[in-house]
Amino acid sequence: MVCQDCKKRESQVHLTQIVNNEKTTLSLCKECAAARGFHSPLENAPFPLAEILNGLASNMPQVPAGEPKEQLTCSECGLTFDEFTRSGRFACGHCYRAFRSRVEPIMRKIHGASLHRGRSPVYDAVKETQSSAIVPVKEEERLESELRKAIEAEDFERAAELRDKLKTIREELSAG
Repeated sequence: MVCQDCKKRESQVHLTQIVNNEKTTLSLCKECAAARGFHSPLENAPFPLAEILNGLASNMPQVPAGEPKEQLTCSECGLTFDEFTRSGRFACGHCYRAFRSRVEPIMRKIHGASLHRGRSPVYDAVKETQSSAIVPVKEEERLESELRKAIEAEDFERAAELRDKLKTIREELSAG
């Protein structure tokens, strides 16, 4: 989007103001925003995402002393999980899938869940493919919930069935 003031540069600052139930939205380039006196309060404050991830990852259950520590590596770009926790950034789109087993518990700690519950973007060309890709993830969460309930109710036969179904779905997700 082009800056609404100079109409030359790309807008990087988006301001929304509501006064007397009237909404005003401005999209400005950094220079025009600075000329109007707007600046980000976090502009010079670094966000310590890498430190947060490193702290959360180090608090996750560790491998027992006798077993070798598994080093997760993305097969596409070669990024290791340790490098990811130091940088706080994935190197490619496949990293999430490669590190899923370690990232999901971290996401649950941060957000309370690892499944997105908000609106999903609609892509006309791939709408059908996208919705069919979401089904296994939703099924996984449903099975996890049922498994917890079965364990609480001490229905261990049902819990074993659900555990096996969960294992199958997780294998499909990590392979897919």
